Amino acid sequence: MQEKGIQKLYYSIGEVSEMTGLETHVLRYWETEFKQLKPRKNRAGHRTYTSEDIRIVERIRHLLKERGLTIKGAQKTLSAEESGTGGERMRNLAELRRFLKEALDQLEAG
Repeated sequence: MQEKGIQKLYYSIGEVSEMTGLETHVLRYWETEFKQLKPRKNRAGHRTYTSEDIRIVERIRHLLKERGLTIKGAQKTLSAEESGTGGERMRNLAELRRFLKEALDQLEAG
């Protein structure tokens, strides 16, 4: 059994399926649809996912399931985020800047 706080370098598709709540066939399908998701295969041909791959799976799941985007819409969003032109990225940075400015103002007033 794995101790909390210790992360593995590679995860099997079954482990990723359990972590994300997605079926393995969905993960395999997403590999064909999203160029960002490219888990390596070991010598036996089994997929091995890194923490970065899992982060991408979670992002895709969020875009499709929670935001309700189509595959095409999610592809465009991920591509825009990769190139740094994503509107969401800009909004997140603006929000972070406002938060930091407020924190600085409170510290100076304190």
